[in-house]
Amino acid sequence: MTYSPIHIIGGGMAGSEAAWQAANLGVPVILHEMRPTRATDAHHTGDLAELVCSNSFRSDDHENNAVGLLHEEMRRGNGIIMREAANHQVPAGSALAVDRDAFSQAVTQALQTHPLITIERGEIDHIPPPEWDSVIIATGPLTSPALAEKIKDLTGEEELSFFDAIAPIIYLESIDMSRAWRQSRYDKPGPGGDTAAYINCPMDEAQYLNFLQTLEEAPKTEFKDWEGTPYFEGCLPIEVMASRGPETLRYGPMKPVGLTNPHQPDVKAHAIVQLRQDNKLGTLWNMVGFQTKLKHGAQKDVFRQIPGLENAEFARLGGIHRNTFINSPRLLDESLRLKKKPSLRFAGQITGVEGYVESAAMGMLAGRFAAMERMGRQLPPPPPTTALGALVMHITGGHLEAGGTFQPMNVNFGLFPEITDYEKVNPETGKRWRGKDKGRARKRAMSARALDDIGVWLSDQVSPESQM
Repeated sequence: MTYSPIHIIGGGMAGSEAAWQAANLGVPVILHEMRPTRATDAHHTGDLAELVCSNSFRSDDHENNAVGLLHEEMRRGNGIIMREAANHQVPAGSALAVDRDAFSQAVTQALQTHPLITIERGEIDHIPPPEWDSVIIATGPLTSPALAEKIKDLTGEEELSFFDAIAPIIYLESIDMSRAWRQSRYDKPGPGGDTAAYINCPMDEAQYLNFLQTLEEAPKTEFKDWEGTPYFEGCLPIEVMASRGPETLRYGPMKPVGLTNPHQPDVKAHAIVQLRQDNKLGTLWNMVGFQTKLKHGAQKDVFRQIPGLENAEFARLGGIHRNTFINSPRLLDESLRLKKKPSLRFAGQITGVEGYVESAAMGMLAGRFAAMERMGRQLPPPPPTTALGALVMHITGGHLEAGGTFQPMNVNFGLFPEITDYEKVNPETGKRWRGKDKGRARKRAMSARALDDIGVWLSDQVSPESQM
C-alpha cells in the first residue's frame, strides 16, 4: 500500500531518528533541514545529527544506569542513532562516546540512501499548510526565530528558554604528557575493555585556587537580550559552577578521586581536569565538563594555566547559546501531538527532554506514532516502566503531577514507577542487600523489567521494512 508522506522539520538527532523509524515501518518521509542554507549559532556543518556540544552519549551500562538502559531500548528498536554510535565509538571508559564527524556523516548517508526518505534543504519558517497532514517538528533547541515565533503564536504559550554551553576541544599533540597521564576513574573498563580512556591533568591546591581566581576575573560573554533565561543544571558553564563556591568544581568535573598520577604516585592531587577522546583517530580531546561562556580570547589564557595544557592548541573553543523548548505537559498529548492541532507532533529537545539520547528517543517515538497512525493504527506510548515510556510520561504530564514549573530533564530512575517485587537478598551470601548494593539491585531489577516491557511493546510494530 502507498501512503502519503510524513513531513519532518529538523534533521538533528530527533528528526533523523524519526525519519528512520517511520521509513522502516513502510511510510515515506520528507525530511526538511535548513542547514547549510541557513546556519545556526552552534552547528558547523550541513550534516544530519551533528553533535554540537559533547561527543559523549554518557553511560552505556544498561543494568545500572538509566541512560544506558535508554541506549539498550533504542538498540532493540532498530535505532539509527545507536547503530551509528556503535559503529563510530571512541574510548570513553564506561561511557559511549563517538567520533563526531564520522558519526553524523554516517547518519546522513544512511538517510540519504533510504528509498523512502527524501531530504529537502531549506528553512521552514511557518506552520505547515493543511495538506501536510502529518508533521513532526523536531527543530531542536536552535529552532529558527521565525518558526519559533509561529509556534508561540499557535500554542498561545510564552516560549521557555535556557542557556546551553559548549566545551573546548584540544589537539592531542599539544598536551604535555610528561605532566598529564591516561587513566579511567577507578580503572573502570569501557565497552571495549579500555581502562585508560581519559587524559588527566592534576592540580595542587595553590594551582586550583589560582585557577578559580583567574576564572572569576576573566571576561565573559554578556547576554543582555537574554536576561532571565535560566541555565540547565546538567550543562552549567564552568565559571557558573565555580561561582557557587570554591569546592563546587572539586565535587563536580574536577573531582580528584579514583585516579593516581604515575608521575607523582605518592602525591594526591587537589583537583583533576579530565579530557575525553573526541574523534576516532584520537587526535582531538574534549575538556570534560568545561562548557563555558568565557570570551574566546580569554579561554586560551585561562585553560593554559592547567598543568599539561600550557601549550594547548584548540581545535574548537567553547561557546554558549540559548535553547528553546515548549511547555509540553500543557500542549502535547501522550503520542506527542499538539492538542490544539493534532496533525502536528513535536520531538527532541524542543519537547523538554535534555541530552542527545533523550532527544533521539523522542524522535524514535514520534516517528513510530506518526507511521502507525498513517497506517490506520493508534499506537499507545511505551509502558512507563521503560526508559522511553518514563520520558514521554514526564514531558506529557508526569511533571505537572509533582507540581512546579516544567524544565528540561535527562532520563533517570526517579522518573520510573517504583519496584518492590525484586530479589532483596544477595544469592551468594544469603544476606539482604545493604547500602549501595541495595540500590544497585533495585536498579538492575528496574532495568530487567524495562527490557521485558519494551520487548512486548516493540513486538507489535514489526513490518518487512523494519529489518533494513
